[in-house]
Amino acid sequence: MAFLRSAALRVAPRGVSISAILYRAAAVLGFVGLIALGAHLKIALPYTPVPVTFQTFFVLLAGAILGPAEGVAAVTLYLAGGALGVPFFARPGISGLAYFTGITGGYLFGFIAASVIVGIGVRRTQRLAAQALLFAAAALLILGCGTAWLYVIGGRALWPAVMAGLVPFLAGDTLKAGAALFAYRALRMAVPDKSDA
Repeated sequence: MAFLRSAALRVAPRGVSISAILYRAAAVLGFVGLIALGAHLKIALPYTPVPVTFQTFFVLLAGAILGPAEGVAAVTLYLAGGALGVPFFARPGISGLAYFTGITGGYLFGFIAASVIVGIGVRRTQRLAAQALLFAAAALLILGCGTAWLYVIGGRALWPAVMAGLVPFLAGDTLKAGAALFAYRALRMAVPDKSDA
């Protein structure tokens, strides 16, 4: 324990307590688990190979609550764990790096960009309308990345890719973005972040 404390003190920024670092690390790991949980809360649709999951909700919430850097850290650790074979991803029977080249790989890459956009955006404006647009745009970006991946990698023509990867999820992801925004603002009211960092 003494060694770990000494190591933590060496890497800790000035003025930042060890407990704060451990709290932030726990929050990042907590969101890794929540994003993984969201992948397994899924609904299969008969007309598209892409399932409905609750990952978007947790990815947007991670960016908003943790901030852009730690939000990306949570998403990246989630992706790294899945790449190493941890059963984090939604589609059964496929694991490791092969998952990234599958039909849903584009959505995974979209998670990173979406967490950055939300993490930066909510720290620049507190206006409800602006944040609502921000969350919706981030959710749409995830869908856009997934659809583009289906078009380029999946061998689908543009319109079938849009119908398989975008259209079926617009309404649901709009609701998930709204729910993530509501949860973020409720948490902000309950536990104000004085640093807003």
